[in-house]
Amino acid sequence: MERVVLVTGASGGVGLALCKRLLDEDGRIHLCIACRNEQKSEATRDLILATHPSAQVSTVEMDLGNLASVLRAARELRCRFQRLDFVYLNAGIMPNPHVNFKALWHGLLTGKLLHMLTTAEGIMTQTDRLNGDGLQEVFATNLFGHFMLVRQLQSLLCSNEKPSRLIWTSSSNARESAFSLSDYQHAKGQESYSSSKYATDLTSVVLNRKFNDQGLYSSVVCPGLVMSNMTYRILPVFLWMLLMPIMWLIRFFAKTYTLTPYNGAEAHVWLFKQKPEYLDALVKYHSCTSGLGRCYVEPRKMDVDEDTAEKLYQKLLELEEQSLEKYHDLLD
Repeated sequence: MERVVLVTGASGGVGLALCKRLLDEDGRIHLCIACRNEQKSEATRDLILATHPSAQVSTVEMDLGNLASVLRAARELRCRFQRLDFVYLNAGIMPNPHVNFKALWHGLLTGKLLHMLTTAEGIMTQTDRLNGDGLQEVFATNLFGHFMLVRQLQSLLCSNEKPSRLIWTSSSNARESAFSLSDYQHAKGQESYSSSKYATDLTSVVLNRKFNDQGLYSSVVCPGLVMSNMTYRILPVFLWMLLMPIMWLIRFFAKTYTLTPYNGAEAHVWLFKQKPEYLDALVKYHSCTSGLGRCYVEPRKMDVDEDTAEKLYQKLLELEEQSLEKYHDLLD
């Protein structure tokens, strides 16, 4: 039987490149792409079929920042499929990014510039806002919408003949210093993206502990620095054009400067070919590219506390219970 693969955030960047690379690996898979609206879904499907005309590609409308949309999509997927083999939890946002040029200059003077350029530590802030569900928008889209999706698809992911996989797109910008259990939605800070990605790492760790014995395995990947719509919003286009030659040179020293969506999807595709039982749940798999353009994957131990991960998981369950009370009419 063909494997069924669901990809969120499939309309561009790493998500679109991932879809095409998965079909290069196995043209027999059934690929289901999740995009925010029907127009995007159909346009993305056409792009994929243009290069893989015989592929099985279906669509589902899903806005991860809208819980009603997530619940409707999950109900549709439960009706459509008997199982899911892979779910790539890739959709994400970074609204209103700002660069701290003073911090960049300080990094240059103190010798920390390369570290700052590869992790964005101390130089990137965002202005977040509440969404229609009363949740912080970045937290809802990058983590909680995906968490709700996984919970709603448990019947398709657990206790199958073969293991099922969750693969989360995290970031090297996921830092403990940006995250707080008392403010896990990051309503009071200015590093909502970093906080949401660190919370993603914590969530993946707990999901393995809870569901490995039911045949569900979770991994996190970092695509590196990829030039995508999200990245281009950080600086004006003319600045990126001036910086690009420098960035290609930096790649000789910073292997996570993958730059292209194709290279950024390297770790995602690598995991597609691995047996989950042999993977380390406490490792993040980084897409890397050498200065000469060779793609490879580098596993790095995550800086996560398992007790904190468990406490976050309980808070997510409580928030889920409150949310389901509001949208009980969308449940089976």
